[in-house]
Amino acid sequence: MQDATRLCRDLQRGTISAVDTMKETYRRINEVNPELNALVSLLAETDALALAAAADEVPIADRGPLHGLPMAPKDAVEVAGFATTQGFVPWADNVAQSDDALAARMRAAGALFIGHSNMPEFGLGSNTFNSLHGRTKNPYDTTRTPGGSSGGAAVALATGMLPLADGSDMGGSLRNPASFCNVVGFRPSMGRTPNAKGFGWFARLGTTGPMARTVADTALLFSVQAGPDPKDPITLPESGETFLDAVVPLDDLGGLKIGYAPRLHGLPIDREVMQVMDRAANVCSNLGANVVEEGPDLSRAMEVFHTQRAAALATLGNALDRSIPDWRDHAKETAIWNIDKGQQLTAAEIIQSELTRTRIYAETVRYFSEFDALILPSAQVPPFPADIEWIDEIEGETMASYIDWMTICCATTVTGCPALSVPGGFTTDGLPVGLQIVGPPRGDLATLKIGHTFEAATGHYKTAPAVSAL
Repeated sequence: MQDATRLCRDLQRGTISAVDTMKETYRRINEVNPELNALVSLLAETDALALAAAADEVPIADRGPLHGLPMAPKDAVEVAGFATTQGFVPWADNVAQSDDALAARMRAAGALFIGHSNMPEFGLGSNTFNSLHGRTKNPYDTTRTPGGSSGGAAVALATGMLPLADGSDMGGSLRNPASFCNVVGFRPSMGRTPNAKGFGWFARLGTTGPMARTVADTALLFSVQAGPDPKDPITLPESGETFLDAVVPLDDLGGLKIGYAPRLHGLPIDREVMQVMDRAANVCSNLGANVVEEGPDLSRAMEVFHTQRAAALATLGNALDRSIPDWRDHAKETAIWNIDKGQQLTAAEIIQSELTRTRIYAETVRYFSEFDALILPSAQVPPFPADIEWIDEIEGETMASYIDWMTICCATTVTGCPALSVPGGFTTDGLPVGLQIVGPPRGDLATLKIGHTFEAATGHYKTAPAVSAL
């Protein structure tokens, strides 16, 4: 598979054509997507080729960094002319009239939109299936889930159907599928990319971000997605081009103090995941980092996450109550449970969650005054059987809800810090395991650089899924 950075450079320079690139993209999609179901609402190939032909007519001097690149934004991103369904049957014909802010940035950079990537219903749960578009399969083992909610994007990347992909992350939706599919997923600092939906200040958890097969390619897409947005009250000032510096890894990790907390505050972790994490920590140590087994106190982060996630879903439930009175007849049980939880919240509970989150942030700042990064798993388990909706037990410990098995990501979400999932190794059965690298507040560039250095030292991303041979 050609790396996206080189492909984009060649498309910009005109040394390869957008038409040839699109033909190869559809050849690959036709080869593997019928089995894996990663991409949905696809344009007819003739229409996609017409877009590519028009792109080839653009003067080289006017070409953007993603010129002529086929992309399929997540099915939660509004793209003009495509249905934004979020996997929900009543929204099957919800055709967007315009691009949302994230899609607009990618289109302005020259991306050619050919469809959407599949996701769980409403983006809830780390297992990509829904009643409208069906189930997405993991290319490393098609009986397993690719994770979620950006599962379709991760599978499309892992199998070479797309060179770059976007995703979004509330409790791990960029990091979990990256871990399960051996690709890179980056949850940036809050305010780094456009915030088109949900809360602007209070109880804000979700963000959009990039995915790719390598950190360099991730940084390329991030350079397009990132940058100040005047509509976002907590937007950050750095331009997207700032993050192109991450395309070059550090020589080593010498001089860095890295915290290692695979269990965070006593979380259950699958034993094979733990073995991969121990090896990853040794890699960081061998690269010169001072690796210390210590993490921040995030023991109350999950109570904050549960409350603030539910508050966000209450707004979804209220909108559904107004527009689709029988929406519960179409929604999965976990979605209904979480929306109900939100609608039952009291003002006191929401306010207390924000006060607790403020104390957690102070603890996070204290921790990162001593440490340059924190490493831990991107998921507490390897990819699990796709017919299991969610993990209810890890190493003998019962999970209280469909969210709790992802605490390792949800807890770091609450800090607002940048968090990167890079390929960390494999189980004895060849299933991918991601390493999560959490950086200090607003330390996006440094986090990407650490990830790129680890990636260069290990080369785990080079191990392609068996489906690649199809």
